Amino acid sequence: MKYSIAIVDDEALIRDALDITLSDQYDLYLFETAESFLAAIERTVPDLVLMDIGLPLMTGIEALEIVKQKHSDLPVIMITAYEDINMVIQSMKIGAFDFVLKPLNPDILELTIKKAVASIALIKEVKILQEKYLQENHPCFIGESKNIENVMDFIHMVSKSADTPIMILGETGTGKELIAKAIHARSPVFKGPFIAVNCSAFPEDLIESELFGYESGAFSGASKQGKKGFIEASDGGTLFLDEVADLSLAGQAKLLRFLENGEFYKIGGTKKYTVQTRVVSATNKKIEALVNAEKFRKDLYFRLCVIKAEIPSLNERKEDILPLAKHFLHEFNQKFSKTIKGFSEAAADHLMSYEFTGNARELKNMIERAVLISKTDLLELDKLKGVSTSFKDRNAANISPYSDLGPEGINLSQLLENTEKKFMEQALSLSKGNESKAARLLQMNHHTFRYRWKKISNK
Repeated sequence: MKYSIAIVDDEALIRDALDITLSDQYDLYLFETAESFLAAIERTVPDLVLMDIGLPLMTGIEALEIVKQKHSDLPVIMITAYEDINMVIQSMKIGAFDFVLKPLNPDILELTIKKAVASIALIKEVKILQEKYLQENHPCFIGESKNIENVMDFIHMVSKSADTPIMILGETGTGKELIAKAIHARSPVFKGPFIAVNCSAFPEDLIESELFGYESGAFSGASKQGKKGFIEASDGGTLFLDEVADLSLAGQAKLLRFLENGEFYKIGGTKKYTVQTRVVSATNKKIEALVNAEKFRKDLYFRLCVIKAEIPSLNERKEDILPLAKHFLHEFNQKFSKTIKGFSEAAADHLMSYEFTGNARELKNMIERAVLISKTDLLELDKLKGVSTSFKDRNAANISPYSDLGPEGINLSQLLENTEKKFMEQALSLSKGNESKAARLLQMNHHTFRYRWKKISNK
């Protein structure tokens, strides 16, 4: 690959000498002033910049500040005619990749450029891998609306930091965890672990041991080997605290102590552990109302939401429904070995007018079941309407998971799991994605329902 270099120097002899030296290996763009260079990169951004510090009018350092504000990853090598250490230090603090001295030493210049090019190649490779990961694993970002474009811009902006806490607000099924994963995938710590914790899944007396772990023999029934908690497991990566508003006040206090300095003790231990992790939290509750009602600590709220974003519901971005539905159709065609080509006009109209209280998750479930039972080339309206309402008038006694045991035997564990998943899906459909209502339909505790659903649906 032939990289491009912008050379910004007011001395014609320097520009000509660099043109002769570098033009065989690189595509060069020559500029006499910082102003002409900055105007040019509004149209085309080079891979690398060689820029003199002592430019007329706008200085190289002033131009460097503007470049770094708009193109933080663009490596800039500063050129200076004298060893002014203060100018060099200032440029390096702003974000210069390196500097070289006039008169230019060809060997030193070549080595410095090669180091910058190696850095460019690595950055581009990482971006390609990250974009590929997003496209393959995050269907909630499929769409054409301004809302989803804003979400992508938000992810791109906040992922540049490796440790700034972020809080994501949004309805159930909007893809809050997927967004947290996308932030992690684009962040400087993307090679580290992504640890997701459902804060509502653990009773108050267990959350501390789950988050912080415990030492051997810390309490009755504790493992002899001790246990690594979620926080320790997230070291060097991202800790995602889902449904953080469901933490008890005692759990909130313990989490706050960790967030203040990154240090914690395991239960039953005296050794201090230090962890570097980016904390992303999420909730579908009105968190500020909980703070005002003193059900969520104000100091913890401010710690967690240095950056806060509210994700729009699927009903607020109607133009994304059909692109998402087509994506899910393709996914389940492959899963069920079907060749359904698309949606009938009536089915498409139904999707566009339907109120998705369960958001993208509800849409995905709807398409999965429609594809499974469809026998035509197009998904018809009755299949979509049927999967969302078909059990309303049906007696529960008619829905039996049992079958006769034949001589070949049966995988009982698999049958029970399939049956559990089936009824949980039906309950979510009947309640339009409301997990509390779904849990009541199945006569289950809400926390138990959420824990079992997450475990089963992720398989």
